[in-house]
Amino acid sequence: MGETASNEKAPKKSFFKGLKTEFSKIAWPGKDTLAKQTVAVIVTTIALGIAIAVLDLLIQFGLNIVIG
Repeated sequence: MGETASNEKAPKKSFFKGLKTEFSKIAWPGKDTLAKQTVAVIVTTIALGIAIAVLDLLIQFGLNIVIG
């Protein structure tokens, strides 16, 4: 039983050690890059939202004409 307990702990330690190593390899963005990408995401989201709303209104208008 003593062997089983020590074998269960070893993979956990190696997992977290590997996780720490992988996190150190990440190239985290700087403040400027993060700000630019955030603005790009917000602008794109708003533009797509407006496009979808316009298409929705056009489809509703078209259906109202067809249905009557």
